[in-house]
Amino acid sequence: MRSEAEGAVPEEKETVTSADEDTSEGKRGKKQGSFWKELPVLIVVALVLALVIKAFAVQAFYIPSGSMENTLQVGDRVLVNKIVYHTRDIARGDIVVFNGLDSWDPETQVAQPTNPVGKVLRAIGGAFGVAPNEKDYIKRVIGIPGDTVKCCDAQGRVTVNGVPLDEKSYLFTDPVTHEQNKPSESKFEVTVQKGQLWVMGDHRELSWDSRNHRGDPGGGTIPVNRVIGRAFVIVWPLDHLGVLPIPGTFEQPGLKAAAALTPVVPLGLGLAAASPLGYLYRRFRPRA
Repeated sequence: MRSEAEGAVPEEKETVTSADEDTSEGKRGKKQGSFWKELPVLIVVALVLALVIKAFAVQAFYIPSGSMENTLQVGDRVLVNKIVYHTRDIARGDIVVFNGLDSWDPETQVAQPTNPVGKVLRAIGGAFGVAPNEKDYIKRVIGIPGDTVKCCDAQGRVTVNGVPLDEKSYLFTDPVTHEQNKPSESKFEVTVQKGQLWVMGDHRELSWDSRNHRGDPGGGTIPVNRVIGRAFVIVWPLDHLGVLPIPGTFEQPGLKAAAALTPVVPLGLGLAAASPLGYLYRRFRPRA
């Protein structure tokens, strides 16, 4: 009598028959067939989820021009946070995407597809940030409501509420000559009105921004309610991957103090005017 160690097969282990093999293959075939039937549904669900995320949370945008060089290059794809401005105000130094339809003329002319298939592909590409959209712009916020933005001071710098900006970290620098753009070739001074923003590109010699739209109804500023969101990261190409932080020059205490004083000034004037009026009312009010 042979032991199991010598090669005997235990009683509980059964030999697989050809019928069992056929059954297993049939189950695998059904699973594979089920997968291919479910694949179109999965694709549709993925597209719907992507469109919902695009509409309410994060959207990809394609950079079609060099107006934000060197920060953003032509062909870059950036992700735009569409929720952030529901939790905080737009800040100086933010790179924002906004809709300029019926407000600013397009910086770049994009040829429209002539055939239906091309139009569909362009619409899908625009939705996912892989095709240009001529009605959307991307610029850096320089002035927020209440700010006075001026160029230039004695050193040729842009000032906000009298505080000069050090823009060397993001202004365009020619890769060959290493010469950097001046903060502005044209002089201007504007006080940003309520609900508006003063925006400029980082490639000042190329960007068609608030400076060039001063003849428009907003005096070159754009409406806050036209802002789509804040560009916060470059996701493509991979060799240009990186975040888009607010430059340190916009964190200067003088800028914040000036902004904080804006609503306080009229409030202080109101209190100052109300004090003597309150005293006179208490002094001469009719007595019962």
